[in-house]
Amino acid sequence: MPTASPPLPISADDAAFRYADGERAAFRDVTFELGPGEVLLVVGPSGSGKSTLARAIAGLVPGDFPGEWHGSLRVGETEIGGGADRAGDSGSAPPGLVPVGVVFQDPASQIVMDRVADDVAFGLENRHWSRADMLRRVPEALAAAGLTGFEERRTNELSGGEQQRLAIAGALAPDPGVLVLDEPTANLDPDGARLVFERLAALRARHRCTIVLIEHRVDLAWPLADAVLALDHDGSPIDVGPPADVLTRSGGRMAGAGIWLPEGQEATIERPSDRRPPVTVPPTLVEIASEPAPAVEIASLLDVRFGFDPAPPVVRGVNLTLVPGDRVALVGPNGSGKTTLLRLALGLLRPSAGVVRLGGRDPGRNRGSDLARLAGYVVQDPELGFIADTVTEEIEAGLDAAAAAHARELAERLGLPLEHFGDRSPYRLSGGEQRRRGLVTALARRPLLLALDEPTYGQDRRGHEALVAALDELVEQGSALLAATHDERFVRQATHRRVELAEGWIVAEEAVAPAPAA
Repeated sequence: MPTASPPLPISADDAAFRYADGERAAFRDVTFELGPGEVLLVVGPSGSGKSTLARAIAGLVPGDFPGEWHGSLRVGETEIGGGADRAGDSGSAPPGLVPVGVVFQDPASQIVMDRVADDVAFGLENRHWSRADMLRRVPEALAAAGLTGFEERRTNELSGGEQQRLAIAGALAPDPGVLVLDEPTANLDPDGARLVFERLAALRARHRCTIVLIEHRVDLAWPLADAVLALDHDGSPIDVGPPADVLTRSGGRMAGAGIWLPEGQEATIERPSDRRPPVTVPPTLVEIASEPAPAVEIASLLDVRFGFDPAPPVVRGVNLTLVPGDRVALVGPNGSGKTTLLRLALGLLRPSAGVVRLGGRDPGRNRGSDLARLAGYVVQDPELGFIADTVTEEIEAGLDAAAAAHARELAERLGLPLEHFGDRSPYRLSGGEQRRRGLVTALARRPLLLALDEPTYGQDRRGHEALVAALDELVEQGSALLAATHDERFVRQATHRRVELAEGWIVAEEAVAPAPAA
């Protein structure tokens, strides 16, 4: 039976890293000391270098990402800076390598096998675990991640949250000495997020591994931390130290930088008014709809069912209608059918039974040019939508002059000014910046139905506020919003109607109560 790797200390002394094609350092002047078995929470606005620091601690920077290194970063006795030694992700690493488990922002990027159990076993097999040990450990790791019963499920049929649980299971399975988690709960439902933090708290209590955590759900993360490192927008430290001390010294500066603070430490953002604008039929809907006197409905689903053969149905008997001015949040546990329902409403999937209407007709019978005006979609994984080499080309692709100008203005408001980001590859944006890039493109087209899948994933407070304001403006012009989300803050601030799914059924539908006034 392989033994768990011991927890290791991590230290940084004026550490800085700049990517080979970067205009500035991704992070700089970073200094901290983390003891074996302790937890470091790294917070900062989008683009502040948090993910790059995580990659550095995992040994991937500068190894897999060429660039210029300054200062010192040590994991145990291994000097990471300069690339002399590379950290591994092994639970029983060869001499000279650091045992690090990593969960990336995009869980799909670290899933390599067709079936869930095989994916966890793949990592253990490459670490020379015996078959008997793997047969014991794989179900334990899946159970700890809330995936009991998923052993034979195909990984490409998992929801985003289920993929994230699988990535966590794979990282924890070999009992690494260091665990690096880059927003591990971003796609998880509230119960799943609590499960992850309970697991991390147990690891911390037993000093099983040293944990570096990047997380926007600070209400769960802050109590877990032994130390907090707050980075500014330029990657320089705002403060580092025990959580209470950092809040006392630098809470105001952190809030000013757009960093989410624990509940009670910042004012609540007011949600849009509950007063709905007058229901009117937008001219685009009149033009596209097939009926002589079109109904006010933008989209409707009548007794819609869908399943991936031969799996059980994902959506079962759903009835949902959206009219101009609607703001609808789809909520529910991972795997409840939220993403599938979005795709059905847009016509990207054809129902097994029931009727879907978009602009008054079957989405499959709408012309491509009409679909572009009727619907916009921002997917969970932003990279799936990349089609160009630069951010400017991405944002302006297919837009006329007026829409392109609107896109540039939206990019500025959402924290992606093209004078700074325009020439960058979209793949070199942070996770939060990539998400906002997709939102800019979708909003610029002013679609009648805007479908969003986890739109606030990886967003700092400024990005969140700007998104809510932009959605407010779009809906006031007669569009409808349909958003799948686990972010209750977003539900309260950006939507008026909450539709809860469970196992493919709509189990509850209610008006959203206003958030408390600031």
